[in-house]
Amino acid sequence: MTRKLTEGPLVVASHNPDKAAEIAELLAPYEIEVASAAALELAEPEETGDSFVANARIKARAAAVATGLPALGDDSGLVVPSLGGAPGIYSARWAGPGKDFTIAMERVWRELDGALNRRAHFVSALALAWPDSHVETFEGRVHGMLVWPPRGGRGFGYDPMFVPDEGGGLTFGEMEPNAKHPISHRGRALAKLARACLAA
Repeated sequence: MTRKLTEGPLVVASHNPDKAAEIAELLAPYEIEVASAAALELAEPEETGDSFVANARIKARAAAVATGLPALGDDSGLVVPSLGGAPGIYSARWAGPGKDFTIAMERVWRELDGALNRRAHFVSALALAWPDSHVETFEGRVHGMLVWPPRGGRGFGYDPMFVPDEGGGLTFGEMEPNAKHPISHRGRALAKLARACLAA
């Protein structure tokens, strides 16, 4: 049976400040108090899963056990069919130890090497975990096209090179948050979570 999250605080199990801020924005309408793993100085668990869902569960369960509070883990990334699904669950690692996504975007474009198929999709897996090991998982996807050069200074990660099918020709890097959130992979995953686990 699906478990409801009835009160906060909720730990956002991410050390990525951009991701934590975006999740907090998406949760704002539900008036759930949130705290990031970084703010709580939690250790980052090793992501040993072989899927987005598996890694999201690892993050959420580690934060829930460490704090004794419900925790929300997110694992997300860019999937490019012409690259055999890469970078996929290794999307952040393509940015190098400095998490420089300019490097990551350049690598994606370089490895496409003129491929005619520049389709791609983002995946976000969310795992909501409680300290007693109960976990609920949700996944969202958004399909689109990769472009070069990157456009826009909003968003983060691969956003400036991704044009969603429903985005009116703008990259995620060019879109206002209130336009991006309803169609983004993370927004769609959070909407599923909210319908199942949160009271509006």
